[in-house]
Amino acid sequence: MNPEFIHGATEIEITNRGLRPHRLSKEIVERYCDSQFSAMERQPSGVRVVCRTTATSIMLTTYSTRVVYLDSGRPGGKIDVLIDGAPTSSWPTSGGETTEVNFITGATERRLEDPQVLTVDGLSDREKVVEFWLPHNEEIEVVSLEANAPLNTVEDTRPVWINYGSSISHGSVATAPTKIWPAIVAQSKNFNLRNFGFGGSAMLDPFMARLIRDTPADLITLEIGINIVNGDVMRRRGLEAAVDGFINTIRDGHPTTPIKIVSPFYCPIHEKTPGPGAFDTSSFGSGQIKFIATGEPDKHGRLTLEMVREVLEGFVEKQKDPHLTYVDGASLYREGDAPLLDNLHPDEASHALIAQRLLKQL
Repeated sequence: MNPEFIHGATEIEITNRGLRPHRLSKEIVERYCDSQFSAMERQPSGVRVVCRTTATSIMLTTYSTRVVYLDSGRPGGKIDVLIDGAPTSSWPTSGGETTEVNFITGATERRLEDPQVLTVDGLSDREKVVEFWLPHNEEIEVVSLEANAPLNTVEDTRPVWINYGSSISHGSVATAPTKIWPAIVAQSKNFNLRNFGFGGSAMLDPFMARLIRDTPADLITLEIGINIVNGDVMRRRGLEAAVDGFINTIRDGHPTTPIKIVSPFYCPIHEKTPGPGAFDTSSFGSGQIKFIATGEPDKHGRLTLEMVREVLEGFVEKQKDPHLTYVDGASLYREGDAPLLDNLHPDEASHALIAQRLLKQL
């Protein structure tokens, strides 16, 4: 398996089965990442297996590693197939390693199965570009890519778009990898997507600013705020300094690249109430896990989403940077669009809505 077939990853790990795409390098993970961040970077949101071929039948073999939270309402993984940029099919992942977690009892059960073999056939014999969008919400190894005609790698010359953000950028509760809002925007604008959305981990880490600084890009969007609030990780003064350091580090490598700061999407539990966020234990066993905010409003300057928007908008105004713009996240997902399925994450229809509204500002 040629690693050059894999697009949108930072590093490709060679395993005893095949190739595992990573969105962060091994060095970054070992030096800086906690277990949450490490798990999220292994989920290949925005990563694709891409080839050019005249084949009428193509077979992709993969091995998934997933954690399933029973009765949580969280969707399983899928692999989406695009031909010349047009969606043609979507396949639920199966096989591999599955760990099932019972929220109520805490019990876990591990199951091992054979790799999944996904066959796409009935294709025309003309030359075409075939893309397999890997699942955004589970780890996967690409074991092999085979066909009844030669498979050629593809050089992606489209504008590179880097998107950084939270689980909402990662894909949250969308049911398929091309249904998350960054993928929808990328397909609509014909961008080469690098998705640095990491569930629960958009904390303005300096190593992420350095990675974005050192990665070629024609457009950069930074979805900032929800993880800082629901993690209760800093106060207003700390946020102001962190944003300044993050943006100006990126600017060292991208002096004129357009950067759009996207403030938090509307989320009622954290608009006026600080974090930390927590599971709503009363929702266990209901079939839909929900979240709550546990902080005390206005105590010791703890951040809310409303405060974060003020800080981000004020920062952009002070910079006088013609290539730096502010996008109000509460205009992309609004109060009138609620309720959120789990009180925190937009559902699949909302991902499409966010993408549609953001496209008008790009």
